[in-house]
Amino acid sequence: KGARFVEEVSEIPPGAVAIFSAHGVAEKVERDAQGRQLQVIDATCPLVSKVHNQGKRYAAKGYDVVLIGHAGHPEVEGTMGQIPGRVHLVTCIEDVASVVPADPEHLSYVTQTTLSVDDTRDIIAALVARFPAIVGPDLRDICYATQNRQTAVRQLAAAVDVVLVVGACNSSNSNRLREIAAATDVPVYLLE
Repeated sequence: KGARFVEEVSEIPPGAVAIFSAHGVAEKVERDAQGRQLQVIDATCPLVSKVHNQGKRYAAKGYDVVLIGHAGHPEVEGTMGQIPGRVHLVTCIEDVASVVPADPEHLSYVTQTTLSVDDTRDIIAALVARFPAIVGPDLRDICYATQNRQTAVRQLAAAVDVVLVVGACNSSNSNRLREIAAATDVPVYLLE
């Protein structure tokens, strides 16, 4: 009958094909798909899979994991559902104060890949200031397509009268591009 987007694996007919998005999914979703005998195409971005694996490695070594990302974002939900153990979601610098690890000497962090280096730099610095022993990945795990688009919007906004961002209203990336343009006092519109 054609492809359609679903929120729950239970909405997919048994034996059908399920495609996991580039944002990745929680292990529970993978188990549910297997339990319904679905054919699975895992389209998880390799950078997202790398973050999942890093989080799992930290957790296996007894580390609490801080996930820097946007609450409710599909990638964040999938990553939190892939990492066993304690995961603390940090969405902004202010959230760093509420992180209470089991052992501050065994704390790690990973980041949502669709945030830019600019979006995470200050949060990571706040984590390091509060927890000097914290360990984390190289910033190369950030999606550079995201960083490049944000840099381009900053440059574009300085040279135009209006900025049009074409993207989904619920897209973290599209909304961040809109915010960056708006910060330059240039009129900006988000168009689906």
